[in-house]
Amino acid sequence: MQILDISHRRIALALLAALALPATAAPDKIWRCGNEYTNQPGDAKARGCKLVEGGNLTVIEGLKPQGGTRAAASSPRPGAAATPAARSEGERVESAEQRARDADARAILEAELRKTEVRQAELRQEYQGGEPEKRPEELRNPALHQQRSAALKEQLARVDADVAALRRELARMAPPSDKK
Repeated sequence: MQILDISHRRIALALLAALALPATAAPDKIWRCGNEYTNQPGDAKARGCKLVEGGNLTVIEGLKPQGGTRAAASSPRPGAAATPAARSEGERVESAEQRARDADARAILEAELRKTEVRQAELRQEYQGGEPEKRPEELRNPALHQQRSAALKEQLARVDADVAALRRELARMAPPSDKK
């Protein structure tokens, strides 16, 4: 009888442990407050959060902002351009270097504009106001001429838009400075 009693106790303890395990392993209730999650019931009720039911939730903490970035941005080193948008010392650019970059960008835009204007003039000459000159293969097949005319019209519209965009971009840039 004593052997049976010990085995019953072991079984009872095993059953109690098995029943208690899910209760201790189960996560606390989690509430969603917009894009934030919390397991603090008082905080969740005060903020009007919704209880998250079912599924698993993994929380990955984001990066903490560095403490010295505001002080560095508000008091730049002597000789540096005041750039409030700069985030770190490595991203700051000297004013002379920035002028050189701006001049390079302007030169690139001007070269691109000249190239696009040449292409625009070529297309206008070929398009001839909607009546491009017929090629030998188009004399026998008028549909080819219509297709080429439509393609030329589309290309011309695209190049016109490119020229206008380049001119707008150049107008937005500061005029070239002669100071060096």
